[in-house]
Amino acid sequence: MTTSTTASPVPPAAPPSYPVHVDADLDPGLSRGLWIVKWFLAIPHYVVLAFLWVAFAVLSVVAFFAILFTGRYPRPIFDFNVGVMRWSWRVSYYSYGVLGTDRYPPFTLAEVPDYPAHLSVDHPEHLSRGLVLVKWWLLAIPHYLIVALFAGGVAYGVSGADDESWISISLIGVLVLVAAVVLLFTGRYPQQVFDLVLGLNRWVLRVAGYVALMTDEYPPFRLDMGGHESATASRRPDSPDSPDSPDGLDSPPAPVAAPHAGPRGWTTGRIVSVVAGSVLVLAGLGLAGAGGTLALVGATDRDDGFVMSPAIGMDGGAWAITSEDARITTEGAPDWVPDRVLGDVRVTAESDSATPLFIGVARSADVSAYLDGVGRDVFREIRDGKAVLEETSGRAPRSAPQDQTFWVASATGTGATLDWEPQDGSWTFVLMRTDGARGVSADVATGAQLPVLDAVVAVLFVLAGLLLLAGALLIAVPVRTVARRER
Repeated sequence: MTTSTTASPVPPAAPPSYPVHVDADLDPGLSRGLWIVKWFLAIPHYVVLAFLWVAFAVLSVVAFFAILFTGRYPRPIFDFNVGVMRWSWRVSYYSYGVLGTDRYPPFTLAEVPDYPAHLSVDHPEHLSRGLVLVKWWLLAIPHYLIVALFAGGVAYGVSGADDESWISISLIGVLVLVAAVVLLFTGRYPQQVFDLVLGLNRWVLRVAGYVALMTDEYPPFRLDMGGHESATASRRPDSPDSPDSPDGLDSPPAPVAAPHAGPRGWTTGRIVSVVAGSVLVLAGLGLAGAGGTLALVGATDRDDGFVMSPAIGMDGGAWAITSEDARITTEGAPDWVPDRVLGDVRVTAESDSATPLFIGVARSADVSAYLDGVGRDVFREIRDGKAVLEETSGRAPRSAPQDQTFWVASATGTGATLDWEPQDGSWTFVLMRTDGARGVSADVATGAQLPVLDAVVAVLFVLAGLLLLAGALLIAVPVRTVARRER
C-alpha cells in the first residue's frame, strides 16, 4: 500500500526589511475642505523645520568625519537627525505629502505612538569608512533621478521662451491633488491612491536615510505600497510558514525589537542650542569664505596697487560714451575716510583699433554743458558680460575733448590710463576719440586701490573664528550631555 503526499506550496520569500521604517494609518474621517488651508496651518512647522534642517546639515558633516575616522555614527547625532526626518515626515503626512490625517503634527523629535505617521531608523553598529565618501553622491545617482520624478525637481520639461522653468512635475504631488479633489467631492480618500503615495514616500525616505549616511544598505528599487511595511519582511526563518520550519508545527513569532522611541536626552533647550550653534557655524563659514575671496582678489587682481575689474567691451556708435552721474558724499565723515577706504580710482581703456582715445572725469554739470546736444551713449549696466549702452541722438561736439579745461583728471592714447582721487560732488566719466570723430570702441576696466581691503579681510577672519568657536561649543556641549545620559 502506497501513500501519496502532496507537498505544501512554498510561499514566496518575503523581501528583507530595510533599516529605514516608514508606517502610517489613513484617518477614516478626513475633512473634505481642511486640506485647502493646511499650507497656512503648517507654516509654524515649516519655520521650525527650516532651522532644524540647518542643524541636520551641520551635524551630518560632523557624522561624516566621525564615520570616516571611527566607522561609527555618533548615537546622539543619529537620534537628532532621525528626529528631524521623523518630524518632517509627520508634517508631510499632514500636509501635501500625503494629506493622510487632520491631526496637527506634534512639535517634537521623538516618536509619538498614537500619531498616525511613524518613522524610525535602525542604528548601525558599524559603517564603512570608505563607502561614506561616495554613497551620498555617486552611488545614489540612480535613486536621485527616480526621487526627482517622485518628489519634484523635474522642472525643465516645460519652460518659457526665455528658457526659465515655470512648472515642476511631482508624481506624489499629482497623486495627492487627485486624492484631495476626490476627498472634496466624496468625503473619502481613495485607498489605492493612499497605498501608492505611501509607497512613493517610503522610497524617498529610504533614499534620504541612505544619503544621510544612516545605513550602508543600498535602498531597494522596490515600491512597497501600503501604510505598513510587509509583516513578512521580518518573519524569522523557522516560522511555521517557512519551508525550514520543522514538521510545519506552529511556533510563536520571533520577537521583534521595538524601534528606538526617539531622541533620548534631546530636550528643547539642547535642541535650540544645537540649532543656534549650527546657524553660527554656517555664518562663520560664510564670513570665512568672504574673507578668503577678498584675500584672493587682493592677491591676484592687483595691478600696480589697484584692484581691477575684468575688462568690458564698449562699442558705441555716437561721439562719446559717458557714465551715469556718480555722487560722492562724505559729509560728517573724517577727512581720511576716502583715502583710507577707497584710495585712488583707476580707469583704463584699450582701443579696439589704432585710434587714440580720451578718458576724462569732471563734474557732471561741466560734462553736461560740454555734451549738450551731442550724440552720446550712456553706460547703464553690465548684462551677460557685456556693457549695456543707452543711445542719445545728437550732433558732433564743437571741439575736441582734450582741448577742454574743466577735466579734473584725463588721459589719452590707444591704451589710456586715468588715475583720480575721489572728491565730494557729482562726477561723470567720459570716453571719446581724441579726434572727436564718431564711433567709440574700447575694452574698459575700472578699479581702486582699496587700502582698507586688508583690514576688512582680517576682521572677517576674526569674526569667522569667533562664530565658529561659539557655534562649535553650542553644538558640542548638548551632544556630549546627551551621550553621557545614554551610557
